[in-house]
Amino acid sequence: MDKHADLVLSGRVKLDGEWQPGEVAISGGVIQHVVAGRTDTVAGRRIDAGTALLLPGMIDAHVHSRSHLSEGITAATRAAAAGGVTTIVEMPFDGDGPIDHLERFEAKRELVARDAVVDVALLGTVAPGGGWSHAADLAGAGACGFKISLFDTDRRRFPRISDAELIDALSAIADTGRTVCVHAENNEMVKALIARYRDEAPRDPLAHCLSRPPASESMAVLTALEAASYAGARLHLCHLSLPRSVDLVRWYAGDGLDVTLETCPHYLLLTEADMLELGSRAKINPPLRAKTAREGLWERLADGAVDIVSSDHAPWPWEYKSHESIFDNHSGVPGVETGLPLTLGAAWADGPESVAQVIDAMSRRPAERFGLGHRKGQLAAGFDADVVVFDPDRRWRVAAAELHSNAGWSPYEGRTVTGRVAMTLLRGSVVYDGSDVVGEPGHGRFVAPGRG
Repeated sequence: MDKHADLVLSGRVKLDGEWQPGEVAISGGVIQHVVAGRTDTVAGRRIDAGTALLLPGMIDAHVHSRSHLSEGITAATRAAAAGGVTTIVEMPFDGDGPIDHLERFEAKRELVARDAVVDVALLGTVAPGGGWSHAADLAGAGACGFKISLFDTDRRRFPRISDAELIDALSAIADTGRTVCVHAENNEMVKALIARYRDEAPRDPLAHCLSRPPASESMAVLTALEAASYAGARLHLCHLSLPRSVDLVRWYAGDGLDVTLETCPHYLLLTEADMLELGSRAKINPPLRAKTAREGLWERLADGAVDIVSSDHAPWPWEYKSHESIFDNHSGVPGVETGLPLTLGAAWADGPESVAQVIDAMSRRPAERFGLGHRKGQLAAGFDADVVVFDPDRRWRVAAAELHSNAGWSPYEGRTVTGRVAMTLLRGSVVYDGSDVVGEPGHGRFVAPGRG
């Protein structure tokens, strides 16, 4: 063991399946060792985190930094740093147009180099009408995967890939070896039900849930699974809200399909009943579900059936969420800063199985799924020194005015949380000190997929 390090961080580490006092030594931005107890390593600096947990930096696999340009890379990555997220996987559906050509990808990569506070991996997308022909160029430029939608959210920014082109799109992405992420909602069903409930109950928040019934998700999940099986694509199902959807994915995985899935903190923490109080603040696609669905997702998470937990950070300005008709409001919530403390805090109360699965689902598994597993997602020697100091006993109250997203609001406003990020380090440098984001734009880097 090297007896010299730039930084030694002490706290509680998980070794041999148990949390115990230990230390993490860091040199040159890379983890040098993680050991139980204390060593006599000579360090340029020491940080004693007491009984706080030392975790790998979180990888948020679903962040929309630029769906509305008022957020941007800097605000989203500042929020990430304060939330213990050291790498975001950035979605390709930007307010000024989708990332579906090489030129747009390269321009966004330059934005990341200039504006990011934490590291950023970029997804590309493919446009309807043969846009899948650009997949190889985007992968060659460093796209860690692709995102497509089976639902027509926005014909310019976030268009649908119809069944007519789905196999071609998936086959082209399969040829790149990258993962294809799918927003799975049945377009025809949802569009028809929106039209019905827009007329019948536009001011009822629950009408949003009724317009996107469980079958609208599970039918689209099956479409994606069958199409990926035929095309030989590496599939990732985004923001699943239903235990049934998880079970379908697990069946196909058992049948040999290379497939993973994610759920989100809002599906683990909220239910459709919260729509009555929160209204448009909880309007999300797919929508919040029944309490039984939330409980079923926790059970599957604890059992390891849920691969990834990601925020689906969508920080719309409040004016986009303040219309009388629920259907005139944009869907999505800010969450990259609150995802870890809310989810891990709830898991800490639930038991050790849930804790272990949440940490893995927010660090190692997303890193591995998006080709970053050779350097991200684990607190181990040789990995980037991305470390989160997490105090599981610290109580705090969510206040949107204190969060770092430019959205300025949160569906969790006023909620008391047990468990908080006390410090975030990126490649051995403190970017969040427990009170302030001290990392500067440009400290974060674009990260391309490698092995793993």
